[in-house]
Amino acid sequence: MIDPPFVPEPIARKLLIIKANGNDFPVSERPTGRPKVRTMQVLGSIVRAGEATIARRDFDLMDHNTDPALNELTEFTAVLSGADYAYMGWLDFSRLWFKSSFGFTAADQPRSSTACQYVVGEGKPLIIHDAAADPRFSPSGIELPGGKPCRSYAGLPLRTANQHIVGTLAILAHRPNQFGHETVTLLEVVGRQIVTRLELYNRIRAQEQAQRARQQMERALAIERCFVRATLDSIPALVVVLDTAGRVIRFNLPCAQLTRLDPTKSAGRAFVETLLEQRDRAWAAGKVREAAAGQVSGPHETWWRVHPKNEKHVPGDPGVGGDVRRRVSWTLRPLKGPNSEIQYLIVSGQDVTDQREAEKALLSSENRYRQSVESSLGFLFTCTMDGRVTSLNAFTAETLGYRTEDLTGRPLAELLDFSGAECFQECLTALRTHGEWQGAIPVRRSDGIYRRIAFRSRRMQLHGERPFILIHGMDVTEQHEAEEALHIATRQRELILQSVGDGIYGIDLEGRLTFINEAGARMLGYRVEELTGREIHELIHYSHADGTPYSRATSPILQGMRRRETVRMRDEVFWRHDGTKMPVEYVANPLIEDGQLAGMVVAFQDVSERRRLDRMKDEFISTVSHELRTPLTSLRASLGLIWSGALDNRPEKQRQMMEMAIANCDRLIRLVNDIVDFEKMESGRLPLAHKAVEAVDLLRRAADVAHPAATAAHISIQVQADPALVFADSERILQVLKELVSNAIKFSPPHTVIRLGTQPAAEGEVCVLVEDQGRGIPAEKLDHIFDRFQQGDASDSRALGGTGLGLALCRSIVEQHGGRIWAESAPGKGSRVLFTLPNADRMPA
Repeated sequence: MIDPPFVPEPIARKLLIIKANGNDFPVSERPTGRPKVRTMQVLGSIVRAGEATIARRDFDLMDHNTDPALNELTEFTAVLSGADYAYMGWLDFSRLWFKSSFGFTAADQPRSSTACQYVVGEGKPLIIHDAAADPRFSPSGIELPGGKPCRSYAGLPLRTANQHIVGTLAILAHRPNQFGHETVTLLEVVGRQIVTRLELYNRIRAQEQAQRARQQMERALAIERCFVRATLDSIPALVVVLDTAGRVIRFNLPCAQLTRLDPTKSAGRAFVETLLEQRDRAWAAGKVREAAAGQVSGPHETWWRVHPKNEKHVPGDPGVGGDVRRRVSWTLRPLKGPNSEIQYLIVSGQDVTDQREAEKALLSSENRYRQSVESSLGFLFTCTMDGRVTSLNAFTAETLGYRTEDLTGRPLAELLDFSGAECFQECLTALRTHGEWQGAIPVRRSDGIYRRIAFRSRRMQLHGERPFILIHGMDVTEQHEAEEALHIATRQRELILQSVGDGIYGIDLEGRLTFINEAGARMLGYRVEELTGREIHELIHYSHADGTPYSRATSPILQGMRRRETVRMRDEVFWRHDGTKMPVEYVANPLIEDGQLAGMVVAFQDVSERRRLDRMKDEFISTVSHELRTPLTSLRASLGLIWSGALDNRPEKQRQMMEMAIANCDRLIRLVNDIVDFEKMESGRLPLAHKAVEAVDLLRRAADVAHPAATAAHISIQVQADPALVFADSERILQVLKELVSNAIKFSPPHTVIRLGTQPAAEGEVCVLVEDQGRGIPAEKLDHIFDRFQQGDASDSRALGGTGLGLALCRSIVEQHGGRIWAESAPGKGSRVLFTLPNADRMPA
């Protein structure tokens, strides 16, 4: 069948979901990418009203990005019902949040001012004919943010398959008495589609890790290119789109199959003359004119013409021996365009020929009814409105291991367990209020084994008889067990994937991300939902570390997918959400399903820490080799001169060489001791003998030890400290003070003062300081002087003989005591090194 190019996309989207013969036919769309709706403040709470339950897991259905299809469904509901406003929302304890809306743009409103609170509270549909006369609302009507007060309201709770309420669907109008019971039927139809769509999101998200589900989603995305044709032709309802003059623009495949018309040849023909019989054309033409003026018409039930077989055959034709006319229940509705003018008329109908004949047969013959029941190959039985079996076919009795007379007159609840009995009571309640119910209930056979039966029930009302329940069922035990096994396997795969510390993600054939584990998203600085569905190459792998761009043609991952080869890369970078680069190693493997390439799976590691350790190792080797080579070279030169006898006649020079050799030996010993002590301190193997000691005593001992060196450098040392007990290893703290005072002497000019003292600190601590009047430390070096092999000046180690480990060892010792150490300085104004120790007076006894 060739589609004429007459139906614009908005019209097709408004026909996205249509209820026909009691079946829901949702079509999936991609998420819009808008921010998520505000999450429920109290997620775990459960609100029970009547028999309606709002549970945390059902709020997940509403807590998603805005879906344009839901917006269009809401608009479509408003158009079909003649409402001024429509919305789909959900309630928390204080607000009504709008998932989608028509006629206004507000995001939420107080719960107390809505009518939806009563819909959720009562758990059933609600119609308010005149809110101005209702004491629950203000005299002006129901308030709506961004809209005028409304006097008419109709709403119903949105229920999941397990009868949990997840939100409300409501329409409002300025005028009173705008809505009737047929409006509730419309809301129920649309509401089921909305819930079906929301539950579909959950199912897709839960199964997105499964390879087969991803393949199905890819097929669904490919079908979007034929969206209009697939949408209209896949639904069983009869849909005809007319212009305002009543001429056919197009009709869907079920309509073509019913009427045996070629859609390409029927465009432009008058609807009433093409499809209706002669006696119905005059009044139907008037209904078309009324619809063009903005009035909804219907439902009408008339005969539609079935055209002769000599016209072009339509795929799926119902058969050769069909009637020349069919009974159709149809409704005519106007559809406004963006400028609020009527642009199209939509005829939506349902072939009720078989239904009417079945009703006529039921009314005419009890034997005929019993024969149809007995000939059914599924569960088929009737019950009273309180659940007592009145009749059943032989298949039902035989499958359950009973005779027909054993079950006749018996309450069905006797064959159910406790949970099944509760579910059946919900079924009876739904049948009393809505007339239909469907669900799966475990039923016990005569041998005690439970079989899971999927029921579809409908309340029937024969003329002059009491209402009863007609139930059709199918054994879905094996299917349910298979779904449970698939769910368990999927959940296990998800848990395994999330427990892996490395990042793992998958892409489809277009390079879009289909899944990523939490560890991978966290490494990249995203949330999982922010990455899903996005083109991953353009997001994290678009260039090399030096900024050179990676095109899709040169991307190793995409090349590996095209070649169906495994790719292993070591020196690569991924780009985080904040724009920083992350060095990675990754392995990309092609994903093959049934011999077909489905995408790639990439496992990557953040090797930043490994690179940092490699750099530290290189720096350590370089520095230590330099520190060893310099004194050894000097030592070798001194000893060489002495050994050669060149200094035999110069005893003073020989003595100077010996002193130089001894000084270099001491320097090597200090370097080795510092390295050994630092390694022990870092590994926690350096024992500390903590005890209470007076801080001023430690400062004086440090001053005494440094006195000779200070005197030689013409520098004085002052100790100014208040009495304070510290809890520390006195020898190790003395080692810290000696290092700090020694550095102060090295970098202080002659005739200056070095001050040792204490100052106020945080509660439970004592702060010790060493202050000099030297040249100071550059600001950019303050945060690094306590690192290994770091100096305030690169020439210091050569000129002053430092090892570069002294301050690093000081920091390690102070931190082992539970304190911290830092430096304060300004160039040319001296330096202060401070560290804290625990106060012995505040230590527990």
